[in-house]
Amino acid sequence: MHADTYRHRGLRRTLVEELRRKGIRDERVLTALATVPRHLFFEPAFQQHAYQDKAFPIGQGQTISQPYTVAYQTELLHLRPTDRVLEIGTGSGYQCAVLLQLTPEVFSIEYNQVLFESTRRRLAAFNLRAHLYCGDGSMGLPAQAPFDKILVTAGSPTIPRTLLRQLRVGGALVIPVGDENTQRMMRVVRESEDEFVREEFEEFRFVPLLGQAGWQK
Repeated sequence: MHADTYRHRGLRRTLVEELRRKGIRDERVLTALATVPRHLFFEPAFQQHAYQDKAFPIGQGQTISQPYTVAYQTELLHLRPTDRVLEIGTGSGYQCAVLLQLTPEVFSIEYNQVLFESTRRRLAAFNLRAHLYCGDGSMGLPAQAPFDKILVTAGSPTIPRTLLRQLRVGGALVIPVGDENTQRMMRVVRESEDEFVREEFEEFRFVPLLGQAGWQK
């Protein structure tokens, strides 16, 4: 069940070269994607799709993100090995596994109870030790704040103030913001207690961020 063969590793190397051609430059991020066996986050019947650079449905109306998107968001975080990271939207656990290659302190929150339970079991089986929670990710984890970095893996109508308040000064939030069809990737850096600097990047399409500070069901 947990086989990671020479063929799989070769497919990952090919995928990483494709991501490099598409503009991903952070070698630590590329190494992380080369390390994590993405096929193990798929049902066995669909594992042949794992090393194509595309998103794929994982049930419950959710997807495992396109590898380019995972690499792009992770690169924007500028992660350091000492960073405490909050991920909003655990999903399949793939992005979380990539983050864990870069820093050991990853907190991740998933809105959907069914996905949370299956992903919690999967990450435990792979001996990946993130701090996992089930709840409203749009509200963050105030009891565990502040965080050095916050990554949102679902599209939000706005930048939630709840998340900004949970950033450490000098920390950064990466989040896709827009309507339900397309979102613009944003990075918000907390310069001081009351000052935030926002940058805008490429357009993407994510599943909606559900919750009190996101899209209402």
